Amino acid sequence: MNQVAQLRPFEQVRLGIIGLGYVGLPLAVAFGKVFHTLGFDISEQRILELKQGIDNTLEVDAESLKSLSLPIDSDDNPKDPISSGIWFSNNPDQLSGANTFIVTVPTPIDQHKRPVLTPLIEASKMIAQRLNPGDVVVYESTVYPGATEEVCVPLLEAGSGLTLNQDFFVGYSPERINPGDTEHKVSDIKKVTSGSSPEASVWIDQLYKTIITAGTHLTSSIRVAEAAKVIENTQRDVNIALVNELAMLFNRLDIDTSEVLAAAGTKWNFLPFKPGLVGGHCISVDPYYLTHKAQEVGHHPDVILAGRRINDEMGLHVAQQVIQLLLRAKKHVVDANILILGLTFKENCPDLRNSRVIDVIEHLRSFHANINVHDPWINEEIAQAELGLKLTPVPEQHHYDAVVLCVAHKQFTQQGAEWIRSLLKPGGILYDVKSALPLELVDARL
Repeated sequence: MNQVAQLRPFEQVRLGIIGLGYVGLPLAVAFGKVFHTLGFDISEQRILELKQGIDNTLEVDAESLKSLSLPIDSDDNPKDPISSGIWFSNNPDQLSGANTFIVTVPTPIDQHKRPVLTPLIEASKMIAQRLNPGDVVVYESTVYPGATEEVCVPLLEAGSGLTLNQDFFVGYSPERINPGDTEHKVSDIKKVTSGSSPEASVWIDQLYKTIITAGTHLTSSIRVAEAAKVIENTQRDVNIALVNELAMLFNRLDIDTSEVLAAAGTKWNFLPFKPGLVGGHCISVDPYYLTHKAQEVGHHPDVILAGRRINDEMGLHVAQQVIQLLLRAKKHVVDANILILGLTFKENCPDLRNSRVIDVIEHLRSFHANINVHDPWINEEIAQAELGLKLTPVPEQHHYDAVVLCVAHKQFTQQGAEWIRSLLKPGGILYDVKSALPLELVDARL
């Protein structure tokens, strides 16, 4: 019988974090305080910025990056290969020095709402070429139940010639990062953990306990941990879809949705969900990973898909509401000047991933309206590159036939409805998607 490789003591751990976006970078910073940590990303530009202490996601400040950065020699290697700290590279060969890999690459969907596992597959292949006996690979990317063992493990075994649970081990610990949230950081959020063997499960759980002050929750299997992650956001998606459908109904009944929710919220067990545009990399994407697996095993997920359909249609609903308001005000929709306030998928962060504000813009443009977009959180070059949109740095006073508050950034709410209304022409329309402004100062809200 072949001897099983031993899991390393923590003092020998050399971490490699693959993917340095909203999830990977904060994780690398947290682990860098305890372990020697390499942050790897395929984007050369991202690595150059991080080496300069610049994080365009705004999740990590320059001082944290600077204080944890390991000195690098002329060959771009850390001068001290043992001490804790972080260094960054887009050279895959640098991963050869790691023995514990954590994968935090994106897992998007395609235009047909099907999971795109390409980043996960490529990361697994890259690790496989550098995998050694005793190594551990932990996945954090959102997937459907079974993906780690059905997709990733075979790639690791084939590329390395090693055998799972004999030569190397894997685990799954779903990310729970909330972009733009200054209260709930990596260490403050309880961590779900799992492993491919009982020994690996305990080892991985203990690894995360070195940085997670909120504690961990060890599950019995990788599939349980994968399922837990994907239903967290599916549950939120379905709840928001219910409130969105109620908002559409109450609009027809000429009842203010926010007032209804406030009244219902006086009951102790009423859940405080609000209507809105549902975007981002999690809530608007994760349910499709679960529905993909459900249909694969012959189950049609009626409620989940119905919720997705409702939430995906909210951009159209908002645009139709704005058009109706313009027509009631006897304003022409064609060539109307409309200002969109906010483009990111949520307030007070620069994250554009799957922002559904773009749906509002596209539907209004289909009526040949002139659309300006103002968002102080977004770099204009990024908006142009990712969405093909030219931003308006400073909105004109008394210029717009309609202003649509799509994202409740603090810059907008602090300046208030009076400032926003000053951007309107006489008789102009102010529509509040987020119900962030006083009801009496807006013409309508979701």
